[in-house]
Amino acid sequence: MRPSGRQLSDMRPISIETDVTRHAEGSCMIRCGDTHVLCTASLEERVPPWMRNSGQGWVTAEYGMLPRATHTRGRREAKNGQSGRTQEIQRLIGRSLRAAVDRNALGERQITVDCDVIQADGGTRCASITGGWVALRLAVNRLLKAGDLSMDPITDHVAAVSCGLYAGQMVLDLDYPEDSEAGVDGNFVLTGAKRLIEVQMSGESATFSREQMSGLLDLAELGVDTLVTAQKEAVA
Repeated sequence: MRPSGRQLSDMRPISIETDVTRHAEGSCMIRCGDTHVLCTASLEERVPPWMRNSGQGWVTAEYGMLPRATHTRGRREAKNGQSGRTQEIQRLIGRSLRAAVDRNALGERQITVDCDVIQADGGTRCASITGGWVALRLAVNRLLKAGDLSMDPITDHVAAVSCGLYAGQMVLDLDYPEDSEAGVDGNFVLTGAKRLIEVQMSGESATFSREQMSGLLDLAELGVDTLVTAQKEAVA
């Protein structure tokens, strides 16, 4: 039995509320159980210096966690500098979102997706990627509506979910009690067409077989189906 009482292949309740901030070109609040992340997409009509005159656009991301998003207060990284974990997560978010963007179609402009964790209960990077795609979609929709783009640069949905081995069983969408005790923990980033973007798997206190890895990927595909459905409903 999972601590939450969920079945092995059950996701946490998911909700995506859009247009939650006034100024960002795209924004949403994604809630995956007790993990809540505010995602905003900001448009700039310029690209980093190393991309000038390339004809291509750029999508990047930043990630942060509020001091009391967890059980104990964390120190503000704006004051103390970014941790290696934060840098790794925001690079993952950026890579994931760029995988479904035609940067030639985007043109020489940059979209920055900010993911701020309001409350953490496991899976914050996965929620950030899933919600980040929604914010990005809304920002691009604004460009299309204004006639600033001649074609849609977003080629597919992008969503992410965690899977792992908890108490010797394969489980989908780990919350914090499971994540903190999982023998094996993995994060799976997929497109809506179930193309793999990135897989992060590690044996925390156990090893895993190739068959178990395939089983966890099967669970991840189920989870991504659910997340993509939520994304479609949010941006409809």
